[in-house]
Amino acid sequence: MAGGIATALTAKSVRGQQKISGATQESPWVRRVIIGTGLLYFALFLLLPLASVFVEAFRKGFDAYLAALVDPDALSAIKLTLIVAIVSVPMNLVFGVAAAWAITKFQFPGKRFLITMIDLPFSVSPVIAGLIFVLVFGAQGWFGSWFVDNNVKIIFAVPGILLATIFVTFPFVARELIPLMEAQGKEEEEAAIVLGARGWQVFRFVTMPNILWGVIYGVVLCNARAMGEFGAVSVVSGHIRGETNSMPLHVEILYNEYNFAAAFAVASLLAILALLTLLIKTFVEWKANKVNLELKED
Repeated sequence: MAGGIATALTAKSVRGQQKISGATQESPWVRRVIIGTGLLYFALFLLLPLASVFVEAFRKGFDAYLAALVDPDALSAIKLTLIVAIVSVPMNLVFGVAAAWAITKFQFPGKRFLITMIDLPFSVSPVIAGLIFVLVFGAQGWFGSWFVDNNVKIIFAVPGILLATIFVTFPFVARELIPLMEAQGKEEEEAAIVLGARGWQVFRFVTMPNILWGVIYGVVLCNARAMGEFGAVSVVSGHIRGETNSMPLHVEILYNEYNFAAAFAVASLLAILALLTLLIKTFVEWKANKVNLELKED
């Protein structure tokens, strides 16, 4: 009797699973339409624009392409872009790690306010962010007269570009680490403290190994935004050729002057940097997933 009931329940369960499986499986033509639509979208809005950049860059030949890149103004723009990335990324790295550490490991007054401030650059337009710096540090701004009297240039100079870039990029590292560190909890750090480790030792030998790949991932995203930022930098730079033009601004000026070959040549360099960033991001994700799988197996 019991065996018959079990057999009946098993058969009923199998039939139910078959019904569910059939209900969730689409017909072949529907799958082909969905996949084809996705591939078409990918080709039209991602591959085609990227390919057109390189086609236009080499339209006048390799010599013209190389001449556009070694132009003094182009070299200055490349140099400025690299300087901005080299300065802003490490600063945001330090801030992001410190902010994530404080938010996830401690309770303190103003914690919610700090989290809100970290998200502020995501909700404020980069153009508005640049305008804020102009209103604060410009010649007619709140502190502008003091800087003018002391012959210190912030706006329409490299310091202003650095400030604007740091502002728009500082959430990336912190926002990457906060959920990761919250998921990991405090147990390992508390165990290390019980065993006699000090604050810096806990961070170096316990916390940092657990968040290393998250840190690298946040740095990659931060660097990509720093090199490609346009809106905030455009407001504070003044568009001075050879001095305050970053690569995106230099592309805009060349395009407005109908120098399309040179504009696309510099744009292709930005595209190459973006592709390298994407490759590094993919590698970091793969490595992080591999490490997580190894930890789960152990």
